[in-house]
Amino acid sequence: MKTVAVIGGGASGMMAALTAAEDKNNRVLLFERQQRVGRKLLSTGNGRCNLTNVNASAENYHGEQRDFVLPALNAFPPDKVLERFLKLGLVTVTEYGGRVYPLSNSANSVVDVLRFALEGSGVELRTAEPVRELLRRGEGFLIRTDGGDTPADYVIAACGGAAGAKLGGVTDGYELLKTLGHKRTALHPALVQLVTDNTYPRALKGVRAQARLRYICGGELSAESRGELQFTETGLSGPAAFDISRAVSLEPDGRVHIDFLGELTDEGFKELIRRRCSELPELGAEDVLTGVVHNRLGKMLVKYSGIGGGRRLRELGERDFSALLKACRDFVIAAKGVEGFDSAQVTAGGIRTAGVDPETMESRFVPHLFICGELLDVDADCGGFNLQWAWASGAIAGRLGK
Repeated sequence: MKTVAVIGGGASGMMAALTAAEDKNNRVLLFERQQRVGRKLLSTGNGRCNLTNVNASAENYHGEQRDFVLPALNAFPPDKVLERFLKLGLVTVTEYGGRVYPLSNSANSVVDVLRFALEGSGVELRTAEPVRELLRRGEGFLIRTDGGDTPADYVIAACGGAAGAKLGGVTDGYELLKTLGHKRTALHPALVQLVTDNTYPRALKGVRAQARLRYICGGELSAESRGELQFTETGLSGPAAFDISRAVSLEPDGRVHIDFLGELTDEGFKELIRRRCSELPELGAEDVLTGVVHNRLGKMLVKYSGIGGGRRLRELGERDFSALLKACRDFVIAAKGVEGFDSAQVTAGGIRTAGVDPETMESRFVPHLFICGELLDVDADCGGFNLQWAWASGAIAGRLGK
């Protein structure tokens, strides 16, 4: 009987423990510093848990070695993730963009089926028991907690990253692995709200829009995205903002260029405005974008375009139409940075992947030590890709190199 110690009861840790427990010759212990496993999972997808994305590919992932994710994604792709969860009793639904959610629309369902499976598999849960030290002892390890020392033949480090501190994000894993020779890259908040010049966001607080975003820093395009954007008191939120937040975190002080017109052509937009001016000549100019964008946003874009207050639509001409087009197609807000790790969903950066075998997740320095999930220098776009990595890397690590 071999003892397998899994450190961390998040997504990757639970999947690793379940996989390791499939071998009945393994005694599996799961150490979790929180009172219960899967707490961070409960907040994902606004409490719905976007547990994977059917379109996941290497292009959705970031880190020093972008292709590091390929072996795990190929061995445990989204369809296998969904098959695994269906066996656990979780029914799912696939929505726009390939995002997959539980049919119950509740993250609790995902955590509960995993918790039931852990209990049914005989995994020994050591909750509220943070690991203080991870020591090498011969060919095995010594797990040191406040409750005492536990020997283990294998260790799977699935401690998670620094993001979401209020929900259990910590830096423990980096410190534990540092003593065993593993180094990490710089850490940055990712999938997090942008902090911008608040002149416009403050006035638009709560307004949502479908938009295309481009982040320009130093004259270069650093990132771009499409999707829902939400204005906050201090900046920008929503999936579209989250997808460029990694770039803003790494290189702040650029500019966010926002296109609110989607597939509407420039000429199509101008024709719509011309027709409105012709049909409603006495309407105030501040309402010219009604029906195109949210009313509050429309008024702000008119102001941004330089069209003065008090004018009527009959007073607008082609120069005004071009100014409105420019405002709607390229609304620019100066970025200052991002919110901190407390607000972030994911950590960009982590344990350097050069020290880990991507086929097995085993350390290249320490035999029988496996590393998975957010602890590694792997992060992904918004939309279920990060949890896909957690499940896949956890499943591969749980095989213990077999």
